[in-house]
Amino acid sequence: MDYTQGKIAALTGAGSGIGRALALQLNAGGCELYLSDINPETLAETAAALPRRDVAVHTRVLDVADRAAVQDWAQQAAAHSGHVDIVINNAGVGLLSWVEDDDYANLQWLMGVNFWGVVHGTQAFLPLLRQAEQGHVVNISSVFGLIGVPTQSAYNAAKFAVRGYTEAMRQEMAGSNIHVCCVHPGGIRTNIARDARGGDPAQTAQERSRDFQRLARTSPESAARQILRAIEKRKKRLLIGPDARIISLLVRLFPTAYTRFIPRPQRPGPVPQP
Repeated sequence: MDYTQGKIAALTGAGSGIGRALALQLNAGGCELYLSDINPETLAETAAALPRRDVAVHTRVLDVADRAAVQDWAQQAAAHSGHVDIVINNAGVGLLSWVEDDDYANLQWLMGVNFWGVVHGTQAFLPLLRQAEQGHVVNISSVFGLIGVPTQSAYNAAKFAVRGYTEAMRQEMAGSNIHVCCVHPGGIRTNIARDARGGDPAQTAQERSRDFQRLARTSPESAARQILRAIEKRKKRLLIGPDARIISLLVRLFPTAYTRFIPRPQRPGPVPQP
């Protein structure tokens, strides 16, 4: 029997990428779902694609940066189901910017989703996880939560924060009914690069996505399968993809010198005017 059979899971960022793949696999395994995403169209597409109609699914258009909205979502789950077994804080966005060019509005937007969204989801659902026989909190960091990369300072900051937050919580939850896992995906073939803010103004979103897809080594479906296995096995940390494992090793071997192995992009100049 699938480990998730008969369980209840709450998942953010379910409209695409790893979130959609997780939703499909959890549903196929017989898991009741509370799905959220900020995009109503892609969230509806995920719900329509779920393979099993005999398993309950509840969708909510949600900005995870909105603490009150996330708390209300959790309260709705509590009123309907009484508890949840699995919470996966997956929603994330991208921002490419040199530190000197950082715009505070973009920084706050990214931190609101990538860090505070994790905090909001964790805090809102912890009381429901306490009611489960075995609860699981899975927070999605990144390989960029292991290394710093030029033009990714804001993303690095958020993903390092998710890592620290999750590892501290894991120690606090030791001996309780709640298992905590921090996930560090490498390059996953998702739309995060296409939908990112910032970057070279001479490059289109489609071009940026194409370049990212060339580097992405892992499919969302494979990433989702590994996350669900980590839940079942109660893993504390999960590296997804050969690139993630290489980067983790590189950082351990060369804590500061690893930067010599990272290509330094050229800072773009102004876009020529016609």
